[in-house]
Amino acid sequence: MAVLISSFYFFYFALIGVHIIFIPKILSEVGYDPLQIGIIFASAPLVRFALPFLFLKGFRLDQKTFFTALLLMGLSAVGFYPTLEHFWPLLLVNISFGIGIALILPYIEVIALEHIGRERYGRIRLFGSLGFIAVSLVLVKFLSTPYVGISFLIAMALITLIYGALIGRTQHGTTSSECGEKDDLCLFSIREHIPLWIGFFLMQVSFGPFYNFFTIYTTDHGISLETTVWLWSFGVIAEILMFYFQGPLLRGNLQKILVITAFITALRWMIVALFPDTTTLLFAAQSLHAFSFALFHTAAIAMLFELYHARRLSQQFFFGISYGLGGFIGAIGAGALYQYTPKWLFVGGAIAALGAAVAFKIARKRTDA
Repeated sequence: MAVLISSFYFFYFALIGVHIIFIPKILSEVGYDPLQIGIIFASAPLVRFALPFLFLKGFRLDQKTFFTALLLMGLSAVGFYPTLEHFWPLLLVNISFGIGIALILPYIEVIALEHIGRERYGRIRLFGSLGFIAVSLVLVKFLSTPYVGISFLIAMALITLIYGALIGRTQHGTTSSECGEKDDLCLFSIREHIPLWIGFFLMQVSFGPFYNFFTIYTTDHGISLETTVWLWSFGVIAEILMFYFQGPLLRGNLQKILVITAFITALRWMIVALFPDTTTLLFAAQSLHAFSFALFHTAAIAMLFELYHARRLSQQFFFGISYGLGGFIGAIGAGALYQYTPKWLFVGGAIAALGAAVAFKIARKRTDA
């Protein structure tokens, strides 16, 4: 199982790498303005936010739903090719793509934590980081036309579909730690932990400038596309090292880790805002990805895994509220900032990350009280 999950992570995050690093640049090259790019990249997160609420009304993230999501992801990736230069069809395709990837990852994350545990999770999850960095370094050498990038997107989606299907088949007839839907312990609510969920939301809002405009931002400030890809890759290398060695850190207080990683993220965005054309400092900022993504992500999903009995649903809401609603607001806000006040792009991200740190601090105080 570990080999299958590792392979899935490799190609899933290679797919995410193509989508995050190259598609915004590709859209810019074919004529989309920053606000249009922001709208396109905000659409899928908005749907991701809405999806978990359907599962409160009787839908279940079971094997059938998982296979449907895999198929939707694959078909949507293929749909990028004919719709690339047409805003509204592309928007619809990107929404469908977002639905697919939003349902797939929570299903796999619970399987990984069940079979591997939180201390060993990072050593499996780092294969996703390797996939992210590998595809970025390869694609930058071959990105001669926008449609080359779309072809890479389709290839990664289809391979992800295959590995996801192999993992999904192994779950037929197996027992999950997810409790039954009639179990009172499975009643899910965010009300008792509102500051925690606000922190998750704001943390992802802070990534809006980075995920949607970092490539455009750096190249607009005189950094070459190849150097920008190395900046992305360096951040992922730092992420991989953290995933590998973070096990002992996760034995400590997970809420304290959330506070620290949010403060570090605010510092990271301020460095990018103040020194957009200084390569050395940009690499220094990217090294902090080890904390602002790798350590934060594992601490967040491990905490929810222990906090809620409805584990798949809690993971869905984590991705929905953070990467979904937070990603939506982050993308829209980043698009507006970059179009009208570009100097404030990453300052806005820093303010959001600082807000997340405050929210996590409040959540920790409530827990300790």
